[in-house]
Amino acid sequence: MFERFTKDARAVVEGAVGHAEREGANRVEETHMLLALLDREGSRGSFALASLGLPPGGRAGLVGDLAETRRRGGLSRADEEALSGLGIDLAEIVTRVEESHGEGALAPDRRSSPGKRSGRRPFSRGAKDLLTGTLRVALAHGERRIGDEHLLLALTARRGAPSEILSDHGVTHASLTRVLYGGTGRDGDAGGDTGTGSGPGTKAG
Repeated sequence: MFERFTKDARAVVEGAVGHAEREGANRVEETHMLLALLDREGSRGSFALASLGLPPGGRAGLVGDLAETRRRGGLSRADEEALSGLGIDLAEIVTRVEESHGEGALAPDRRSSPGKRSGRRPFSRGAKDLLTGTLRVALAHGERRIGDEHLLLALTARRGAPSEILSDHGVTHASLTRVLYGGTGRDGDAGGDTGTGSGPGTKAG
């Protein structure tokens, strides 16, 4: 599948590995993929983000939200609401754990000091599923190459903290599809739940 990736898409994957290494994470997560997507400039993905109000250098709020999500153990807002329904206050748990073990103690899979672990990080199951979803997105739009815009579309189609955070900042699967292809778009595809309808648009280079 990786032979289909454009230069920009490959750069995102490499960037995600870099973010994981700098954080000292043992695995590359979907949040690292999103951070790498936010790093891109001059690509179809970065154009789509800029069109939706996230220009390069102006994404501090979104990055801050990602950091806060990792602080909560990577749990999404839906997860937090589910726990609240069971009488569990996630904010209180985070505070108590950090009082005993330090800030960021609940960050997913962070068992080593930043930059200290050698060797390549493996991709988590979620990150692997995301990469697989990009192929379905590209094929659904009649494109043979996989660009960083397909990574964005696949990410917003998946449930979880990254797509929730993007949605809070006005970036949804439907809005991305409109910007990239001029269609209406449907949330929920490319993540393994439903199929994507194709729409007009330029081919990924």
